[in-house]
Amino acid sequence: MTADTHAEDARFAAEFSPDVTAERIAAVYAEAFLDVAQAAGEAESLVLELEEMVREVLDPWPDFESLLASSIISHEEKSQILRRVFGGRVNPRVLDFLLVLSRRGRLDCLRVIVRAVREEWIRRRNEIRVRVRTAVALKAEVALELERTLESLLGRRPIMEQRVEPDLLGGIVIEVGNTVFDASVAVQLERVRKQIIDRSAHEIQSRRDRFRYSE
Repeated sequence: MTADTHAEDARFAAEFSPDVTAERIAAVYAEAFLDVAQAAGEAESLVLELEEMVREVLDPWPDFESLLASSIISHEEKSQILRRVFGGRVNPRVLDFLLVLSRRGRLDCLRVIVRAVREEWIRRRNEIRVRVRTAVALKAEVALELERTLESLLGRRPIMEQRVEPDLLGGIVIEVGNTVFDASVAVQLERVRKQIIDRSAHEIQSRRDRFRYSE
């Protein structure tokens, strides 16, 4: 099995079946990183820089990720590599964080830790991820109304991740973590749901009209 395959398997495991222990470890490091970042007044930029590192370095270079995760390579060797690759290219606090992870043998959890940093930053900003699946794309004004409704219900500002599923029954499904909004909040969401259904009907009628006129 190649190094690329190992790295891909590791990413798949971290994304879809994260180890509970790794998640707990990641949460501790995420809190420590953000404590320092917030004290320096650079939290948002440092979080973005960590995520950019994953996208621009780890994603295209799986062999490099495998090298960092390897238990065979010593911390001294890894620290030299980290300084050579990232020195002068990333914020010194990001580099220091990577060196700490190397010294403590946690670079194998780097992706999980970066994700935990983002989630902890969302929590500290009193925000919450919300997945919204709808039969048709939401108009801007409808999305804004939905966001306000959810903020009132949840007590936190929702970060909405929208996905269109044309075959979706009922027009809308809202997920917060492992919770799916059901009839208990249907009354508060009914107006938004009706707008989505009305738009679906309008689009269907528009298609029929176009077909009729083209005959």
